[in-house]
Amino acid sequence: MSDNAARRLSRMFYRISIAIEAGKDRLSDLDGAIGDADHGITMSLGFMAVNAYLAKLNLDDTPPSEIFTAAASAFLDAVGASTGPLYATAFRRAAQALKQDECLSLAEQTAIIKAMTAGIMERGKGQRGDKTMLDVWIPATEAALNAQACNAGGPDMWNSILEAAEAGANATRSMVAARGRAARLGERSLGHMDPGAASAVIILRAMKDTFTESEPGGH
Repeated sequence: MSDNAARRLSRMFYRISIAIEAGKDRLSDLDGAIGDADHGITMSLGFMAVNAYLAKLNLDDTPPSEIFTAAASAFLDAVGASTGPLYATAFRRAAQALKQDECLSLAEQTAIIKAMTAGIMERGKGQRGDKTMLDVWIPATEAALNAQACNAGGPDMWNSILEAAEAGANATRSMVAARGRAARLGERSLGHMDPGAASAVIILRAMKDTFTESEPGGH
């Protein structure tokens, strides 16, 4: 069975779904402190729907960009909450970026992260420091662009991305929420990690595991 780009992306979404499912109780606990306590369930439902949809596709005949387009539709259909439109827009932007080069090169992997971040920013109107998932996605994008500028290899690039993502998620503990339901809490949101930031780290870690699995030193 050929391991084409569409199969790699399908496997990436499968990995994300498994990891989100494993961490859904923690994500919902984080959300319970500053939100509606349903973030883990919502994200799990969204990515399970993506996998169910992708399972119906003939991956040998599907352009990689279509994997992201399909994921956007499936996620949005399953998740009506605010997270649904954010990630649906992110996946659609990734699909547009991938159409430029469907071989999943390191440059294209960087373009995917950059496009997803831009989509989330565009849909959510947020910025760094708002105590949201963007406190993970923006530093992850910066790390990817810096690694690309330094001609880093895949494993080094993704290690930098994940390190920046984890630092970004941890930083949300010291922020007062400016967006989303948590913003209603004001100062009471201090001391808690943003659940969207925590799930973004899970997503990026699954992406790292997928894109580095065939690279030397990727594990």
